[in-house]
Amino acid sequence: MILSKRASKLSPSITLAISAKAKQMQADGIDVIGFGAGEPDFDTPELIKEAGITAIKSGFTKYTQDSGIIELKKAVCEKLKKDNDLIYEPSQILISSGAKHSLFNAIFVLADEGDEVIIPAPYWVSYEEQVKMAGATPTIVQTNDDFKLTPELFEKAITPQTKLLILNSPCNPTGAVYEKDELEALAEIAVENGIYIVSDEIYEYLIYDGQRHFSIASLNPAVKDLTITINGVSKAYSMTGWRIGYAAGTKEIILAMSNVQSHSTSNPTSISQKAALAALQGPQECIAEMVAQFDKRRKFIVQRLNGIKGFTCKTPKGAFYAFPDVSCIYGTKFNEKMINNSFGLTEFLLDEARVAVVPGDAFGAPNYLRLSYATSLKNIEKGLDRIEKAMAKLG
Repeated sequence: MILSKRASKLSPSITLAISAKAKQMQADGIDVIGFGAGEPDFDTPELIKEAGITAIKSGFTKYTQDSGIIELKKAVCEKLKKDNDLIYEPSQILISSGAKHSLFNAIFVLADEGDEVIIPAPYWVSYEEQVKMAGATPTIVQTNDDFKLTPELFEKAITPQTKLLILNSPCNPTGAVYEKDELEALAEIAVENGIYIVSDEIYEYLIYDGQRHFSIASLNPAVKDLTITINGVSKAYSMTGWRIGYAAGTKEIILAMSNVQSHSTSNPTSISQKAALAALQGPQECIAEMVAQFDKRRKFIVQRLNGIKGFTCKTPKGAFYAFPDVSCIYGTKFNEKMINNSFGLTEFLLDEARVAVVPGDAFGAPNYLRLSYATSLKNIEKGLDRIEKAMAKLG
């Protein structure tokens, strides 16, 4: 075999594959409405872009410290203290090339062969694959009707090999947001069993209906020592292409993650670090403005989806995804071709309606589809009109 066993076990990112196919169709002159991308459609705020330009013009284009510049680490510490009630020193912060990179570093240094990593489903597509890359075993746990991991489900999944829990709130793809008491119950079990927690909080600011975001590491010192908090600037400041994420944890774990990074990518982009510094230290009104627009879209897309035959959609409390149940569509036909799963329905919608969505199977939820509402209301309305028209063709 040419490929390593580790590489042969990996699956490609379905979300990126769908997005790529839709973009190719658009490049070929086909009018495709994309609900696949997990990135805000807003431009990066001008102040942040100017900081990047200034970095280039001032010659800040060389290597930095592998773990990130000290100014940005200090800014992350201030942010975590102000917004999350978390106290860290710069030595407990790692700046990486995006939150995905931060997640990889954390999983890689914590999970080993023979270890089991609990991943509540539905889950973001890369969690499972990153666990596989580390040589560990993903333990997929189905959540409750609100798409949340309960204490009972958590305890039931624990074995002597359980090393790590990956928690995501607000959640991609469901939009579920954990309440403080729900996190406290999970934290208690993690502490009792010595289970580490990777807490992915990248959608922290994208939250609705008066919900509050809580960092599980802030609940008590014991769970803080077991938690690696992951965040970044991509979603909150519409900086997906700048690729800056960060991790906070104990000095021992962060040092290990820094060592891995130093031998893989070295430092994140110098220019992007300066832009991220401007994002964290500058005016924050851009976030509230973006969330207000997402909220309008959220309400519209959920209402419309629930009006389409075969779609049942809960109202997400965070992030920017609608996650409708489409299982009752399975078993229907189009031109004698049976639609039996989310892949089949996704293919049908792309080919027949010229609408790109992501199949729920990618998230460990085969009865669902994910639609991003990080696009204009005009596009959302146009895309849903197409879906509704296409669904009427199924028999």
